[in-house]
Amino acid sequence: MKLTVLGSGTSTGVPRIGNDWGDCDPAEPRNRRSRVAIIVEGDDGSRLLVDTPTDLRSQFLACDIDRVDGVLWTHDHADHCHGIDDLRPLRYGRAGPIPGYAAGETVRRLRQRFGYVFAGQHGYHTICEIDNLDRVRMICGIAIGHCQMPHGPAQSTAFRFDQSGKSIGYATDFSEITAEMVSLFYGVDLLVVDCLRRKPHPTHAHLEMSLELIDAARANRGILTHLDKSMDYRTLCIETPSHVEPAFDGMEIAL
Repeated sequence: MKLTVLGSGTSTGVPRIGNDWGDCDPAEPRNRRSRVAIIVEGDDGSRLLVDTPTDLRSQFLACDIDRVDGVLWTHDHADHCHGIDDLRPLRYGRAGPIPGYAAGETVRRLRQRFGYVFAGQHGYHTICEIDNLDRVRMICGIAIGHCQMPHGPAQSTAFRFDQSGKSIGYATDFSEITAEMVSLFYGVDLLVVDCLRRKPHPTHAHLEMSLELIDAARANRGILTHLDKSMDYRTLCIETPSHVEPAFDGMEIAL
């Protein structure tokens, strides 16, 4: 499998509007962060997209993505789903809608907010189908595991992808580590983890919590994502253990 990090930033991106870089060095290109999303690519080239952030079009162009074979959503917060319309060009030439999956409440909210995407409108084709995650165990030969994570007062879906003895875990937007999360991610080759900042936050993981999950899950390698303007790339590289590193937009890791 291969992981592509489309975006590695928090909900406002880095820099924030107003050219606010915070503690991030503007001269380091890996500090320029769009909103979080990943692509998981199978050994046959099949691509699964996780989330449709507001920067999706520019991410697809930057990473040369012109096709996905399925979409998964972690939750319905704006930075994770409001780029959904950028899936339209990927629907062109397909025989049918792009398959999509999410937890039950996220399915309900996405249908309510983006009805035209899932039902078509005014002669336009349906862009995506969407179904409950509980109905799927494998997509394009990639096994899909999942659980719900606390995200402040809300919830976000954690994912695990397995194929040919390799595994990738994805845990963005969580505020507490649960036994179910540790069990889902246990022994993964690669674990991509929410890491908003160094200080604790009411709805996101901070650096200490992120490292705790990587260690508890006995992950081979950890990647920190959803980074805000306080998380300078080079500084983080020095602070983290040798098997953990910060993500950056366009990062690719082959397993």
